[in-house]
Amino acid sequence: MDIRQDVRNIAIIAHVDHGKTTLVDAMLRQSGIFRSNEAVVERVMDSNDLEKERGITILSKNTSVQYKETKINIVDTPGHADFGGEVERVLKMVDGVLLLVDAFEGAMPQTRFVLKKALQLNLKPIVVVNKIDRQEARPDEVVDEILELFIELGADDDQLEFPVVYASSREGFAVCDLYGERVDLKPLFDVILEKVPAPKGEMNGTLQLLVSNVDYDDYVGRIAIGRVDRGKIKLGQQAIICKTEGHQVNAKITKLYTFEGLKRKEASEAMLGDIVAVSGVTDVTIGDTICDVGAPDPLPFVAIDEPTLSMTFSVNNSPFAGREGQFVTSRHLRDRLFKELETNVSLKVEETDSPDAFVVSGRGELHLSILIETMRRQGYEFQVSKARVIYKEVDGQLLEPIEYLMIDVPEEYMGVVMEKLGQRKSEMVNMSSANQGYIRIEFKIPARGLIGYRSELLTDTKGNGIMNHVFHSYEPYKGDIPMRQRGSLVAWEDGEAITYGLYNAQERGTLFITPGTKVYEGMIVGENAKSDDLVINVCKKKHITNTRASGSDDALRLTPPLNLSLEQALEFIADDELVEITPKNIRLRKRILNSELRAKSRSKM
Repeated sequence: MDIRQDVRNIAIIAHVDHGKTTLVDAMLRQSGIFRSNEAVVERVMDSNDLEKERGITILSKNTSVQYKETKINIVDTPGHADFGGEVERVLKMVDGVLLLVDAFEGAMPQTRFVLKKALQLNLKPIVVVNKIDRQEARPDEVVDEILELFIELGADDDQLEFPVVYASSREGFAVCDLYGERVDLKPLFDVILEKVPAPKGEMNGTLQLLVSNVDYDDYVGRIAIGRVDRGKIKLGQQAIICKTEGHQVNAKITKLYTFEGLKRKEASEAMLGDIVAVSGVTDVTIGDTICDVGAPDPLPFVAIDEPTLSMTFSVNNSPFAGREGQFVTSRHLRDRLFKELETNVSLKVEETDSPDAFVVSGRGELHLSILIETMRRQGYEFQVSKARVIYKEVDGQLLEPIEYLMIDVPEEYMGVVMEKLGQRKSEMVNMSSANQGYIRIEFKIPARGLIGYRSELLTDTKGNGIMNHVFHSYEPYKGDIPMRQRGSLVAWEDGEAITYGLYNAQERGTLFITPGTKVYEGMIVGENAKSDDLVINVCKKKHITNTRASGSDDALRLTPPLNLSLEQALEFIADDELVEITPKNIRLRKRILNSELRAKSRSKM
């Protein structure tokens, strides 16, 4: 067994917003990757537009830094459980993990989720307590919380002896002693070299490279990213791809890259422990193994958790169809969804009886809404149904996905939160005091009980409630849950919304549109204050009369409309409604547009 001392492979795992990407920034800066005069954007690893806007990491990314004589390959992973498929597979490329925890918030649901995956793979964790420069930081308590979490997740004695580093990724320093001198990140680099195992294996054995990620380049096609687990890989080498389904495909390594800083650098060969990108392997997918021609020897791939939510994506058939999108046909939609499967391992796409509709299943509402928003920006026009949970039947018993939910709320809102979640079939697991007058309540709740709850929580707590959740398990069906309490305001005719019509409509509920908005029959223009749907005429004009009463010609005052985001629109719709997605607009509509046909359909139910 050979040990390669000049390389270390680590992943940074953490709950969303705990500072992973900022820490990678600081490590890159201090290792001299950037020239002194080079302008560098903040959170340089979040390269995708949606990542920059939302301040979250969606796709895992590779980079490397050089420290002393050692190359440290770093993988920055997403913190959201919805992108857990990204986390699970990249952990196969590394020998250790930096578990980053906020010195104020402590261990959160996604911390638990990513740590559990790392411990199952016997990876050596280094705990980094981040943001210790925050005024309200409580690093000692947080270390105790993490130790409890390790014990709860069944860590072995070796894993329980984890080293702790205290850091501020924003200020760019790390210390092993909380009261030590705060200079730079050297203490963290030293702990990585000392505690993360160096890659082990057969340096002169036959090639084994497990593909953990797939990228695409318009010039060279598909690019496989993974770690060399055995032997060497050379430019121009003939190889065999051992597919996850069991068959084999011949390939030739036409380009070979290693990661240096944020750039890919062309290489002639790479060896045991190197993380590389390979092109020339057109048929490769995530989980495949690239081997020597004479020695096909596939490696086992990590099992990715199954999807828990599904939606129907279909071709837009509203009266405004085809006006705003570039890609509008069922062929465009089908090709795009199946292309997404190549890199999005947690996603599942199934064809239906209709050539115009596809069932898309994912890990959560955020996972699916990011796909929808990405497609919208790429020029696709389509419509989606309400999210549905995916049930399982085991031994004749119906099982449903259960989420582990953690809510932080000020004490005065605790009652309303518990009452609302009680109606949604939740079960309280734990309650503790959080910081600054907040109470932390933990629940187990059916995934369908969470659909549409986030906006309700913000209303009930006047914007002070914070919720985080992660998949827990499948459990027996918990019974019916009452869903949306209010109906929709539905447009009566095609036309343009007018101030007079909207003024009369706003007395009935909350509007979603402004004067001048083009509408069609069956389009949802607001939320009714009552539980049933109400058809209204927002295009109605005021009749002109000869009489003039004082004050009647004053300007009609409209309440500002509620501008729904994509996530809010997906949460709002009922089973008989759809969200129409175009590059320019997000509209809500009834599945059956004609009010008479809708009434007939309801009477048959």
